[in-house]
Amino acid sequence: MTSLRFRKDGSFRVLQMADVQDGPDVQPDTIRLIREAIREADPDLVVFTGDQIRGYDPAYIDTFLRRRGEEPGARVRAVTEVEAKLRGVKRHFAKDAEHPDAPTIDELMDQTRDKVRRTFAGFLGPIIEAGVPFAATYGNHDFQCGILADEQDDIYREFPGCLNPADSLEPGTFALPIEASDGSGRVAMSVMMVNSGDYAADVDVAGERENDAQYPAYVVNSRGLDLADSDGYGTPTPEALEWLGAVQDELGARNGDGKPVPAIAFQHIPPQEFYDCLKEVPAWTPNAVEGARTHEGHCYVLNHEVCRPGSRLGEAIGCADENVGEVAALNVAGGYFALFCGHDHKNAFVGHVHGLDLGYAPTCGFECYGPKSRYRGIRLFEFHESNPAGYVTRMLTWGDLVGRYSSNEVRVWFEDHCVTGAVSLRNELRRPQVFAVLAGAMSLGFLAMVRSLVSGKR
Repeated sequence: MTSLRFRKDGSFRVLQMADVQDGPDVQPDTIRLIREAIREADPDLVVFTGDQIRGYDPAYIDTFLRRRGEEPGARVRAVTEVEAKLRGVKRHFAKDAEHPDAPTIDELMDQTRDKVRRTFAGFLGPIIEAGVPFAATYGNHDFQCGILADEQDDIYREFPGCLNPADSLEPGTFALPIEASDGSGRVAMSVMMVNSGDYAADVDVAGERENDAQYPAYVVNSRGLDLADSDGYGTPTPEALEWLGAVQDELGARNGDGKPVPAIAFQHIPPQEFYDCLKEVPAWTPNAVEGARTHEGHCYVLNHEVCRPGSRLGEAIGCADENVGEVAALNVAGGYFALFCGHDHKNAFVGHVHGLDLGYAPTCGFECYGPKSRYRGIRLFEFHESNPAGYVTRMLTWGDLVGRYSSNEVRVWFEDHCVTGAVSLRNELRRPQVFAVLAGAMSLGFLAMVRSLVSGKR
């Protein structure tokens, strides 16, 4: 495996790419953004923090998994069925008595594997061309294509520069030690990749909890990382929290002093403490967002007393319903100074709470929902071996690197303003520009009605 080392000037640069979330034919704008970010940053490492695969894309309709343990393609989401019809994607059924001439399930899975390779080749292309090593963890949509994370790990390793280790039973969870610039082999800092992207529970058609024993969690770490039972998104088990400290013990032993090394963790789904970077406000506050799940019914804006300049809050924090104490475990382990996530495509804030920096990268993709084109981007970290915790970070956005608009601005506009329920509608109405447009339209409608009434009286 490639050995990571600080440069001779003591610097080390990392790019975080979150939520590419695309199908086999990755959007050209996504690839262009990645290429321009690499050219601008000259990174030493690229980390992908989950949902690289748009698992619910119609391309995977034959092998789609709503959750692990199901028959591939058995319960396809309604939105995927509709999108498939709009795209003209034909659904295939596995060979059985009713479909004797259909492909076998193995043939369908092989087709999906090839599509996953095409996806990887698309967004990894600029990284491989630049000769930059990369690592990837997983989100809640990656496995839905039908290819589970362990096999996706194998596919990633087919590409040059992949740092995902082959000897870990837990795909997406591992340490990337960064050695000092003097060539001594001493670990000056470590990047920790954590798989937090699994669904730990789901609901059936009737709305009742499914039997967890019937659908066991697939992801198990050789070091003890698994996903606990949280009614929604996955969370690390107590064994996983112990590993966060054990890996620091290993690195301290490697250095010969037993001390934890400065470390930054990357994962997909944020823990509940991310809400502590926000401030609760009245429901009518402009640009406020309503919380999700355990925080629903409350409205929030950024707390600028703890958040760095340039931070952006565009949607609710989609954390698990259960707080298993991951942030506390990071503090107890020592050495950890930051935890960065993806998952919530419109968020790009960095706050300092509970002795840690908690932050986001927004989506860098153009095939999924997200903010305006100019705010989609990739997060750059610049570390120095003398003080890794004193890092500098900033967003490399489409607006800064390319221009204000993407090649399909109509689609991006829809993804930015898409209303999927009452909460998203209220969030839209809190956006001053949207409210102004609607108010103007209503005023014009009212004036037209008055004119019509006056004309009728005449």
